[in-house]
Amino acid sequence: MGNKVKSDFLFAQPSFASGAARVFDLFGQFDEYNISDTTAEADTKAIAADWIVVGQDMSDAIEQNESEMQAT
Repeated sequence: MGNKVKSDFLFAQPSFASGAARVFDLFGQFDEYNISDTTAEADTKAIAADWIVVGQDMSDAIEQNESEMQAT
């Protein structure tokens, strides 16, 4: 349950400062997203991140089940 991978590859990760700057961004110039060379590359990265998260969730569930089985 230590290192977690996030499955939000295609979403912007704004900071507080960029959020504050958006107040004055009337034309959407501050919008910045994770960029890939092709749509296929972006999809591949996003799907890989999704499956890593699924694997982490499965591992967490197995660990939780094992600790519950030992407690009984």
